Amino acid sequence: MGVVLNIENGKREAASIKDLIDLTSADMGRVNKLILSKAGSDVEMIPEIANHLISSGGKRLRPMLTLASAQMFGYSGEGHVKLATSVEFMHTATLLHDDVVDESGMRRGKKTARMIWGNQASVLVGDFLLGQAFRMMVDVGSLEALDILSSAASIIAEGEVMQLAAAKNLETTEDEHFAVIKAKTAALFSAAAEVGPVIAQATRNDRAALRSYGMNLGLAFQLIDDALDYGGTSKDLGKNVGDDFREGKVTLPVILAYRRGTKAERTFWKRAIEDNFTDDAGLEKAIGLMTRHGAIADTIGRAGHFGEIARDALAPLEATPQKSALIDVIDFCISRVN
Repeated sequence: MGVVLNIENGKREAASIKDLIDLTSADMGRVNKLILSKAGSDVEMIPEIANHLISSGGKRLRPMLTLASAQMFGYSGEGHVKLATSVEFMHTATLLHDDVVDESGMRRGKKTARMIWGNQASVLVGDFLLGQAFRMMVDVGSLEALDILSSAASIIAEGEVMQLAAAKNLETTEDEHFAVIKAKTAALFSAAAEVGPVIAQATRNDRAALRSYGMNLGLAFQLIDDALDYGGTSKDLGKNVGDDFREGKVTLPVILAYRRGTKAERTFWKRAIEDNFTDDAGLEKAIGLMTRHGAIADTIGRAGHFGEIARDALAPLEATPQKSALIDVIDFCISRVN
């Protein structure tokens, strides 16, 4: 099958999160210890399933955003470690639930938890991790941080239901798709970035800047994932290439290719997405149609647009190593397709 995006060879050297990793490494060490501690339970299956996903090689970008944004405003307490761990548990719980809803077989190159332990166990362990996340939020003692993260949890669940309601609907509009990914993905990025300045008692303008940064970074991140599904590698995606197509997900590249296509092409999309004709030949044809109509390129372009909004959100803030590292994250997320 032809791959339309040059993923492997064209990454920009500057597009790295090395500075973010270096700035947060000491705190992330504490986060990782807390993750192992809070994922523990006398119920043997709980740590087995939790550690299956927690140890599977994710970058832990979201908790690093919490740590860096707290450092950025001079925070020196312990709360940012607990909030960062809460953010990671929320993300992990979402992945466990997502894999059940999407009936996914692979996650980060490994069998999903549902394939090993079943759907019921995966959902219940996700619920356990959410419970642990909220306990840590309460321990921090910031009602505002608790409000931000608990609101994000509700919004993420709403996004899941919105996506389920719109499943296989090729009449989904671009605005409707953005509403889904804003809830499903961007809300947690936004909350992760905002709670740092909140516990650092930064100004309202500073908090708003990090909230906007996180929201638009999350939108850019998800749109790049949408594009990568039709031309990336499993390493870049953390799942099998073409999974969105096989699961009948109506993502932005599909929306654009469908709307721009001929009557015959729209018939193909209906047969593929609505009637589950999503074999390798169908995926290859889908990629060809997306290439013809510029659907993948325009998805990447929209991601770049949200990336610029994220960059502009940070522009008024005082120059710090953390600010520079957060800007690098934008470039890193978008450069995954360059």
